[in-house]
Order: sequence, then structure tokens, then C-alpha cells
Amino acid sequence: MANHKSAEKRARQTKVRTERNRFYKTRIKNVIKAVLAAVEAADKEAATTAMATANKYIHHCVSKGILKKGNAARKVSRLQTKVNAI
Repeated sequence: MANHKSAEKRARQTKVRTERNRFYKTRIKNVIKAVLAAVEAADKEAATTAMATANKYIHHCVSKGILKKGNAARKVSRLQTKVNAI
């Protein structure tokens, strides 16, 4: 356990940030699954709608510092390629 006041604060901050990051990362996985499910069903309209939501949310996570810019670009690019293939 932390022995200094500043170390105790860092431990509290880490706990809060870990919970927040877990929430965002789980949501990212869910929006990606929604796009992949629509692609699997070959539903162009649903896939396009889900892709717009995923694109917006993934880039929102970049601004929050959850994902790096290149990582987000790669995820969006791969999803968009699958949507375009329908």
C-alpha cells in the first residue's frame, strides 16, 4: 500500500482511470461487434449506420486518450473495407 500522501492520491487516480478506460474499451468492442454482425448478415443499410456510429465513437476515444490515432485509423479502415465489400 502507498506510504505517502501523493502515492495514495496516485493510487486513487489510477483506480478511477482504469474503470473509465475499461468502460470505453468495452464500448469500442461492442460497436465493432455491431458492425461485424451487420456485415455478416449482409445488411448494407444496417452496416452503414453501425459503421457511422463506430467511426464517430472510435475517434471520440482518440480524443479521450483511450486509443492512439493510428490504432483507431486501422480499426476504422478494416471495418470500412468489410462494409464496402457488401
